[in-house]
Amino acid sequence: MNIVVDTNIFMSALIRDGKTRAILRDFNANFLFPEYEFQELINHKNEIINKAGFSEREFYILILRLIKHVKIIPADLVRRFCIEAYEIIGAIDKDDVFFIATALAFNCPVWSDDKHFLKQNKIRILTTKDVINLK
Repeated sequence: MNIVVDTNIFMSALIRDGKTRAILRDFNANFLFPEYEFQELINHKNEIINKAGFSEREFYILILRLIKHVKIIPADLVRRFCIEAYEIIGAIDKDDVFFIATALAFNCPVWSDDKHFLKQNKIRILTTKDVINLK
């Protein structure tokens, strides 16, 4: 099963060794993460480090450990879905277009706890609780 992972889910897994990190590490699914959004993690590096209470080195080590469980999806594979994705989510939150485009490209849900994703009805959205219940 393919599941697109929202940046906030990945950030949560970085900040705390809890359910989200365990799901990414142990759940039998193909977790997909848009290449374009990887830069968003780096942009929030200091915020993540401060919340997690670890060093920059530990931040990068943890990213490398978690990235083993996630497939980075090149922008070229989803670019042709961006117009449709923008029509679905652009008026709600244009920053989420690549998540929706990736979901369209792979015909799969998006894992996010952000409620604004639920304002659209084209793409299935899974909360963390939903993903836990898939086990």
